Amino acid sequence: MKKLNIKSWAIEDRPREKLIIKGKESLSNAELIAILIGSGNRDESAVALSKRILNTTKNSLNNLTKLSIEELQRFKGVGEAKAITIITALELGKRQFFEKTSIQPKITSSKDVFELIQPKIRDLLHEEFWVIYLDNSNNVIDKHQVSKGGLTSTLVDVRLIYKRALEIAAVGIVICHYVK
Repeated sequence: MKKLNIKSWAIEDRPREKLIIKGKESLSNAELIAILIGSGNRDESAVALSKRILNTTKNSLNNLTKLSIEELQRFKGVGEAKAITIITALELGKRQFFEKTSIQPKITSSKDVFELIQPKIRDLLHEEFWVIYLDNSNNVIDKHQVSKGGLTSTLVDVRLIYKRALEIAAVGIVICHYVK
């Protein structure tokens, strides 16, 4: 069975042209990834390859961010350059999301802390310790990674936490320890 090449698709169905004509919101995750990787392999189009990759992650972009370069390269048609392109795009999306939350919010509950820190730690495979420094109205002054550990532990020097708090005149702190 011969594969149907994307160039033989109707113009409005091709991912790049569809983005131009209908806008980025009209594309599926597989079509967006297909634009990143550019081409598929001898047996499948870039869109079909992207759908296959997403199927292995239960169609979850969060799960896709956890795949390594080597894991992505196991898919026929994905070499090192394509794997790096996918990982880079996902990391940019993660950073963009975090940048949106960089407007220093007010901490009123543990949910606020979760929403602030979760984008930084959600894909980690190791332990980390973070501190959120607050002013007297519980507005975030700063957030700082105090330590980065291994799979089962991380070391924290409490003196460094207090030193930073004094330097920036923080009135309160919230500590966040991520354990895989």
